[in-house]
Amino acid sequence: MVDKLHEYEGLTGRIHGVRDTIRERWSVWKEWKDSLNLNQGLDGLRNHLRKPPKLERTLEDYSHIYRKKTRAELVRVSAAVMGIEFSYAAETAFVSPTLLKIGVDHQHMTLVWALSPLVGFFVTPILGSMSDRCRLKSGRRRPFILLLALGVFIGLILVPNGEHIGYLFGDTPFRTNDTIPLGHRTTAKEAPEPVGKASSHSWGIFFTILGTVLLDFDADACQSPARAYLLDVTIPEDHAKGLSTFTIMAGLGGFMGYGLGGINWDVTSLGVLLGGHLHATFTLITIIFLICVICTVTSFKEIPLELLERDQYRQVDESRATEEIQRVEDERKEREKIISEESKTYGALDAEHETEVPSKTETQPSDPPEERPIPEGSHVNYGFDDIGGGEVNHRATLKEYLLSIVYMPRSLRQVCLTNLFCWMAHVCYSLYFTDFVGEAVFGGNPRAPMDTDERELYEEGVRFGCWGMSMYSLSCSCYSLIIERLIQRFRARKVYIYGLLFYSIGMLLMALTKHPVGVIIFSWTAGVMYSTLFTMPYLLVAHYHASSTFALTTAGDAISGGFVRGLGTDVAIVSSMVFLAQFLLSCCLGTIVSLTGTTAAVVYVASILAICGAASATQIMYLDL
Repeated sequence: MVDKLHEYEGLTGRIHGVRDTIRERWSVWKEWKDSLNLNQGLDGLRNHLRKPPKLERTLEDYSHIYRKKTRAELVRVSAAVMGIEFSYAAETAFVSPTLLKIGVDHQHMTLVWALSPLVGFFVTPILGSMSDRCRLKSGRRRPFILLLALGVFIGLILVPNGEHIGYLFGDTPFRTNDTIPLGHRTTAKEAPEPVGKASSHSWGIFFTILGTVLLDFDADACQSPARAYLLDVTIPEDHAKGLSTFTIMAGLGGFMGYGLGGINWDVTSLGVLLGGHLHATFTLITIIFLICVICTVTSFKEIPLELLERDQYRQVDESRATEEIQRVEDERKEREKIISEESKTYGALDAEHETEVPSKTETQPSDPPEERPIPEGSHVNYGFDDIGGGEVNHRATLKEYLLSIVYMPRSLRQVCLTNLFCWMAHVCYSLYFTDFVGEAVFGGNPRAPMDTDERELYEEGVRFGCWGMSMYSLSCSCYSLIIERLIQRFRARKVYIYGLLFYSIGMLLMALTKHPVGVIIFSWTAGVMYSTLFTMPYLLVAHYHASSTFALTTAGDAISGGFVRGLGTDVAIVSSMVFLAQFLLSCCLGTIVSLTGTTAAVVYVASILAICGAASATQIMYLDL
């Protein structure tokens, strides 16, 4: 339009346009100059140029926290878990053969996998407590997401390159006639003595195990702040939808991650360029992981803890002022009523005298409420319950947060116990499933010599088992699409209990049939379990905090308050059950397989543990979910 106007007005019109622009700029500058406080000298000019503190200027910028989120926005918030599941798929598929290749035998493999859960079980709840108390301006959850993502990144670098880094530190390569089997963690077959000396790869073993611990621990621990971040930036009405989206992204990440590792990159130009199948897979997964984490941490700004505290205390002060004024008004009305009754007996003169001399202890309505400065150690009630009948808590110390991990209300203990059974049942499948398929279903032997039928059958079974795990990841995403509707229709109690029983029946039938078709079909029940694990416990925890209710009376009435708890802490505690589950199974499952003489025992154990989880789920406090 402006170009058309200039065509009609010619050069004169353009000159007038430039003149108007200059006038507008001059008026803006003049207005800015007049607003300068020159009486304060350079300090006044410096304060004017600095503008108000950023925290003050962005109070209204957090309105996005209190609105409903679209599915696309929830996908972006949940993108980090998709990258985490890509990393977890690479870990599951390649860590074991990598460790076996550089000299770690099967007896010590269990100890390697026990290191990460041993650390994570104690450290993850502490990290959750620290995130609740984080006072960085960038927020409370995203700094921890970035910190743990850095650990995953280092693990993704060390695992495929640990052997080569060891050579730089003095390791010497050795040759062995023992061909390394595909990724598995235990075997029911008797293994001969390994050929070669592990000491020749001592540095390579160290760096690979370090990368494994970092990758395993940080991949699991990063899910807690990522999940708490999702709950923080969504309203309670979106929690079920958000958690189901979170689980969908996790399932898709696992599905595509296993598929990415199943491609034979050695025959592709990209694989040759990147240094082979292992390096190509880890390089691509590292890039995908970084992109996913960046999408999440740049999605929504978090409300800083300082701003939350300021807003809470402002609301508390306003509430107290209103209550004080209401109390004084009630006292005044009560006094007038008494005076009116006395005036009928003693006359208006006495009543008049009575009103002229008010009591010294009387609080006048016009008196402003007492100003109470916020103490330095004050505690924000964001995701915490009030203590003491509406009085604001002092800020919970680290000791109190740690005690909140040990001394939990019964409702949270029951959720943790149920989640522990569920994770133990699922870890049996996810970490030991390929051994079951290779040995029990296909009848192979992982330690048989190369070019034998038993060895070929085992490797074929392991590859087939990977397809089953891909199906379980796809099933997880599909079930997550409908779990929110199932909760709305059948309530959370039935969805939780029947989901666990469904998995238990599927594992039992898989162990009984021992057929390749059963492997594919019944693996879909594992997806239902994984979706349930990712959704139900955290939905319950978020509901407890949203309603500030952690206990019920004997009559079934809600008891609000009475606990100093943080949402991030409780999410981390529930998530840490995966570490305890993995540690317990690493200690005992190898013995169970040895005693029974078959890897089918792993699947039977998974079925039994799922039944225990369903029984525990019947005792959970669901409130109105």
